Amino acid sequence: MLRRGMVGRRGPGLLGTVARTAVVAGTATATANAVSNRQTRRAQAADDEQAQQDAQQQAVNDQQQPGASMGTPGGDDLASKIKQLADLNAAGALSDAEFTAAKAKLLGT
Repeated sequence: MLRRGMVGRRGPGLLGTVARTAVVAGTATATANAVSNRQTRRAQAADDEQAQQDAQQQAVNDQQQPGASMGTPGGDDLASKIKQLADLNAAGALSDAEFTAAKAKLLGT
């Protein structure tokens, strides 16, 4: 028995259209999330790099003016200044020769 109006189906029908729409929407969401995550990772990497450069610049500034920015209580005391120089040397901000020269300057020799 044939129904009237159902001569031949021309498209995917309602269910097919809904399924295709769901696939397209899901793909668009996944793509947007991937792009957003990538941008976030790149921004974080740039922030980390900037922070590292700032720390290196601060170490250079501290090296050039060892008494100006000790930052520790009792910063005028000789042992704390030598300790800070040793920390900068261990961190790689000062070479061994620079460390020795700065220490000699502090000790007055």
